[in-house]
Amino acid sequence: MTWILFSFLFLWYMFVPFVLDLANAQRLKVGFYAKTCPQAETIVKKVIVQTLSKSPTLAAPFLRMHFHDCFVRGCDGSVLLNSSTNQNEKNAFPNLSLRGFQIIDIAKSALEKACPGVVSCADILALVATDVVATIKGPSWEVETGRRDGRISNITEALLNLVPPNANISTLKKDFQQSGLNVKDLVVLSGTQTPCNIWAKCKPGDLNTIVEMDPGSFKIFDEDYYTLVAKRRGLFQSDAALLDDTETKAYVKLQATTHGSTFFEDFGVSMVNMGRIGVLTGNVGEIRKQCSRVN
Repeated sequence: MTWILFSFLFLWYMFVPFVLDLANAQRLKVGFYAKTCPQAETIVKKVIVQTLSKSPTLAAPFLRMHFHDCFVRGCDGSVLLNSSTNQNEKNAFPNLSLRGFQIIDIAKSALEKACPGVVSCADILALVATDVVATIKGPSWEVETGRRDGRISNITEALLNLVPPNANISTLKKDFQQSGLNVKDLVVLSGTQTPCNIWAKCKPGDLNTIVEMDPGSFKIFDEDYYTLVAKRRGLFQSDAALLDDTETKAYVKLQATTHGSTFFEDFGVSMVNMGRIGVLTGNVGEIRKQCSRVN
């Protein structure tokens, strides 16, 4: 009887976190703010469109901001937090190329004026991502919202969890799997050819003069990344690594030879999947009044 009870408790301990994660993800939904802040998406889009019309090079950092947020502690807005000791995610080397935090603050201020204490900073990042991609002629997708903001931001976690530029295919697959994403998500999300790519794959010295994966592409969202990788012209080892796996190589070849026939649709699906990583919902976390600090 003792062994049966122990086994039950062990299985419960192991299983419950997965159930809770799934439940949290299921609480996200398109139109979460339809009643509480119906103009939320319009407000964010207006800020981003106006910003990119004047500063188009911010498109890449905005998109990376959402990626870098989700892969460290989940999509909880922790990348936006400041710290008096500089031990926050913002100060981790992979995040030093991120820009546009003040624009996120502008969007948050506009939302707080329209509907105080309703829209999370984590959701703002998710909405900004789709607005950015659509503005630079990429796909659009319906963004699930309902995330709440985290209260912790740790520089060490950012250093450990963000994908390094020298990652091999085994490391890439493991990192994505640990975040609940599959191999297709890996190769699809790698296809965002922005300056230093979505993973901020910047080398020392590139923080002032940002390296573009596909020169000139910061204003346009397209599938040229796959053409470059298929020709083994990827800038980093982690790009070339996509040719070392049967599934990722097949996808690279498909997009390279069909001019991205399914890339836009696939990208939207994978962005939704990524936006579900480690989300805080319900009564967990908070809705920050300012994105740069906890309440």
